[in-house]
Amino acid sequence: MSQRPTSSRGNVVSIPGVRPHAQEEAGEPRPYSRLPSVDAVLSSNMELAAFSRSSAVAAVREAISVERERIRSGESADVCDPDAIALRSLELLRARARPRLGRVVNATGIVLHTNLGRARLSTAAIDAVRLAACGEVNLEYDLARGERGERDELVEEHLCDLTGAEAATVVNNNAAAVFLVLNTLASGKDVVVSRGELVEIGGSFRIPDIMAASGARLREVGTTNRTHLSDYRKAIGPDVALLMKVHASNYRIVGFTSSVGLDELAALAAGHPEIHVIEDLGSGAVVDLQPFGLAEEPLIGERIRAGADLVLASGDKLLGGPQCGIIAGRRELVDRLRMNPLRRALRCDKMTLAALEATLRTYRFSTSPQHDIPVLRFLARSVGELRAIGERAIALLEEKLAPRFSFELVASSARAGSGSQPDHPIASLAIAVRAGDLDAVAIERMFRTSEPPILGRIERDVFLLDLRVIDAPDDLVPAVPDAPAR
Repeated sequence: MSQRPTSSRGNVVSIPGVRPHAQEEAGEPRPYSRLPSVDAVLSSNMELAAFSRSSAVAAVREAISVERERIRSGESADVCDPDAIALRSLELLRARARPRLGRVVNATGIVLHTNLGRARLSTAAIDAVRLAACGEVNLEYDLARGERGERDELVEEHLCDLTGAEAATVVNNNAAAVFLVLNTLASGKDVVVSRGELVEIGGSFRIPDIMAASGARLREVGTTNRTHLSDYRKAIGPDVALLMKVHASNYRIVGFTSSVGLDELAALAAGHPEIHVIEDLGSGAVVDLQPFGLAEEPLIGERIRAGADLVLASGDKLLGGPQCGIIAGRRELVDRLRMNPLRRALRCDKMTLAALEATLRTYRFSTSPQHDIPVLRFLARSVGELRAIGERAIALLEEKLAPRFSFELVASSARAGSGSQPDHPIASLAIAVRAGDLDAVAIERMFRTSEPPILGRIERDVFLLDLRVIDAPDDLVPAVPDAPAR
């Protein structure tokens, strides 16, 4: 058996082409040999067995790699035992296994906050989602006939009753509704839209872009601030399929302006049976909001009665339901939408339909939807109710954070949000949070990094916790052991 060449002093002799051992002293172990094996780490801590083996192995390898890099860079690798590396591996695993979607406290003053999921569902809708998620349901099964059914049947009757539409269908959001209608009714044809209504909403969704993707051709008329009926009349030709109105839900043009009413467009289209009038309403209100002390909002049913052949709206805005796109109007047109193969790609799942059905059922049969639908309740709350919540919250905050922090109840302006009623601020109250040694940015960070995160806003260098959407005062108390240093 060949032996490894050694020097006369017993040290390993360097061999050409073979990496030396860094001239180790006799009997001294190599630095990397102090690192435990993956199996040694896995067997050193039983908590690692609570995770899948593949994820645990990956975390252990990463923890060992960190130690290896410390050795390579010349740092002291003073902790290389399996127990210590196992603890580091567990930290990695717990961080990675934490749910990505978590609860936050909305103290921004924006009721329908797109980044926070928009509408909070009603108790009835939550119960319906839980039922749909926990077992099989009659999603596409007609129990009376004992045969396959249509999932639109779960919500169509409610929508028609609430809006006066002949028929209705639902897709997964309002952008999908716009796309499906344009692709079905106007692919390869012209769609006439006022320049003042070529909107962009959140997420860079632009009407011209979705129109181009649908295969329809945009035909702009008028100017940004003024469009007349004569502009639409001049645009009508053999290639026009739709006259489209887009509700200005997230902006306002004021001053020297002019626009054409839906009823006028409907009267113009009446002389052209091949041309239909559609409206992208956006907010999706189905009941008058003024009795609840809120600003007037166009309703789906009103727009149908004004002459729209189809009205499109979101389900998770002022309706207070789940994310979806509602299409209501003439039966012949809705039937054409159902025949489009794209509708299957855009359809809602069982949990969305369960939540929507429960929300619509509440509007249809409840005597007090303004109390049962959270969005309506938040929008309609009195300042007196908010004051009681704020005073209790301040007492709890002072108990935990005084004297370093001070708290004051101040007047505030809340918003509906998500492009709904942009020029109608809602009187609200907020808690102003101050600290002598911290600026508003540091205070905001402290609340945002709490568990759960508490999200407020900064105005004029003061951090505010708006009370419009707060139910439990203790939700505003941050779960942090110490406030941050300046």
